[in-house]
Amino acid sequence: MKKPLEELLVLEFCQFLAGPSAGLRLADLGARVIKIERRGTGDACRGLAIKNLFVDDDSLLFHTINRNKSSYEADLKDPDDLSKVKKLIARADIMTHNFRPGIMEKIGLGFEQVSSLNPKIIYGVVSGYGNEGPWSAKPGQDLLVQSVSGLTYLSGSAGDGPVPFGLSVTDILCGNHLAQGLLAALIKRSRTGKGVLVEVSLLESALDLQFEVLTTYLNDGGKLPQRSAAREGAHAYLSAPYGLYQTSDGHIALAMGDLQQIAQAIGADLNGLTAGDAAAFRNRDEIIACLAQRLITGPGQHWLDQLDAAGLWCAPVLDYEQATSNKAYEAADIEQTVLIPGGHSIRTVVCPLRINGEKFKSAIPAPRLGAHNSALNAEFELN
Repeated sequence: MKKPLEELLVLEFCQFLAGPSAGLRLADLGARVIKIERRGTGDACRGLAIKNLFVDDDSLLFHTINRNKSSYEADLKDPDDLSKVKKLIARADIMTHNFRPGIMEKIGLGFEQVSSLNPKIIYGVVSGYGNEGPWSAKPGQDLLVQSVSGLTYLSGSAGDGPVPFGLSVTDILCGNHLAQGLLAALIKRSRTGKGVLVEVSLLESALDLQFEVLTTYLNDGGKLPQRSAAREGAHAYLSAPYGLYQTSDGHIALAMGDLQQIAQAIGADLNGLTAGDAAAFRNRDEIIACLAQRLITGPGQHWLDQLDAAGLWCAPVLDYEQATSNKAYEAADIEQTVLIPGGHSIRTVVCPLRINGEKFKSAIPAPRLGAHNSALNAEFELN
C-alpha cells in the first residue's frame, strides 16, 4: 500500500521533542523528512539521554523520535551553506522550526522571506509561549510549561504538592497539534495554491489538554479544582468511585459507575453515603475510603471478575512489564524493531494510525549527523 504522504518533502529545522515528533509522524505516513542540523553538533537531542542510554553515539531518545529521517548538516550563518538550504526550501512542501521568535527572520528564513523563495510553502512554527506576550522570549521546556499551565495541580491527592506528569506530555501533544495543523494546511493549499503559516506553542497545547477541567473552572465561578483527600482519587472534578484502589496483591482502577451496583458486586457497605443526587461528589472521599477498605481484603483479579460480571467499568493497574506482555498489547501491533548501523537494534513503538487496516512500519534508523549531505547535494544540485 502506498503511504498517504509519499512524495511530500519536509525540511525540519527542529530539535528536542515537539517539532521532531511532528516530523516523525509525517515520516511514518510516508513523507520524506530531512533534518537540517547545526554543523558540528546537530540536534541537541543527540546528547540528551534518558537513563544515560546511547546507541551508535546518539541518545536513545534521539533515535526514538528521529527514525526514518535524513540529516543535512549546515551552518545557517555561512552564506554558502545558507544558499544550499534555500535551494532545498525552494523544492520543499513543508518546513518546520522551533527557534525562538525573531531568530529565523534574522537568518533570512522567516515565513515572508521563505514565501518569496517558495510561494506554496507550508511553514510550521513551534514556540514555548507564542510569538507575542510577556513570555514570548522564554525557552519552552516541558516541565516548566506543565508548571505554569496549572497541569501539575490535577494529579495526586489533596495532601500532595504539585505533581507533574512523568513524561514530556506537553512536548508530545504539541507535536501532534503541529502535525494536525500541517495536514490541515496541505488541504488548504490544495484549494488555494498558496502557502500557509501554522503556529503552535507548548503553553497552548498544555491548556488545550486541560479543556475539560479548565472549562469547568471557567464556568464554575472561579472555584479551583479540589483533589480528593483519598490517595486513590484520580480526577479533581469527578465523584466516587473514580480512582485507583489497592488490593491484596496490586491495584485496580474503577471508572464511572453506579455506586450501589459496585457496592453490591464487591460486598461493600457505603453507610448511606450515596443518598441524594450530589452525594457521590459531596461524600467522595468517604465513599472512596469505604470501597478501598473492602477492596484491599482480596486479590485484584477476584474483584475484577465480580465487577466485570456486573458490567461495571474496571481494569487492572499494570506496570510496563505487565502492560507489554499481555494479549491486548500484542493485538495492538504497536511495536517494531529499528536496525542501527554496527549491528545494533532498538525496540520502539510505531505510528498508532491504521489506514485501510494497515499500519506503517519502517526499520530505517535515525540518521547520523550529516549522513545525507553528499547525496542531497547531488540530487538537488546544491553545489
